[in-house]
Amino acid sequence: MTLLYRDEPYDRTAEAVVVESDPGGIRLDRTIFYPSGGGQPGDTGALRWDGGEIRIMDTRKGADLVQVGPDVIHVPAEGAALPPPGTKVTLELDWERRHRHMRMHTTLHLLCAVVPGAVTGGQVGADKSRLDFDVPTGSLDKEEIEEKVNSLIEGDHPVVERVITDEELAATPDLVRTMSVKPPTGSGMVRLLNIGPSDMPIDLQPCGGTHVARTGEIGGVQIVKIENKGRQNRRIVLALRD
Repeated sequence: MTLLYRDEPYDRTAEAVVVESDPGGIRLDRTIFYPSGGGQPGDTGALRWDGGEIRIMDTRKGADLVQVGPDVIHVPAEGAALPPPGTKVTLELDWERRHRHMRMHTTLHLLCAVVPGAVTGGQVGADKSRLDFDVPTGSLDKEEIEEKVNSLIEGDHPVVERVITDEELAATPDLVRTMSVKPPTGSGMVRLLNIGPSDMPIDLQPCGGTHVARTGEIGGVQIVKIENKGRQNRRIVLALRD
């Protein structure tokens, strides 16, 4: 399966051919739908074909999906008529939801640039998102963090992907900020998200999610709350201002 969202995250529609189809999920030869992973929810939308259409309620990685594999399952609405294998379909994303996920996911990277400490967990949402940090000492200032994140957003910094080898990642372990999720290795190459200049990035770490092209596209955000989730664990919850 060709994962179109990796290189074209702004594509809202695409053409594909059904490979397998059953009530548990639909497999296509290519897709723009992002499968749930790395804290980002799976995409929703619709498949349309000559004589029919179906709602896609979720997108997930297949049960036999290895970390570098391309198996993606499009979960159909319960009881809906399914397109048989070989059917040519048009994929249509719920774009507003996806775009909010892109804005949120990019914001969480900026949060990583502002808050010290390893990331112990996180979740992207269309309305609210969060990151949990291992903060050994001191307290976190809600207003200060919000001001710094919004300043980075207003800087309208470029957001681009880079690729390094498994060996390069192993040689630079500081690139990995997350304690709960390990970056996918084994294919020989690892995708990095780079925010800001390549020679002096604001944030640089492995990530396979979808993001906006520039930080200015995020718009303003607010830090909703900071919670204590253990002796050293702090949860930061944020929301888009619109």
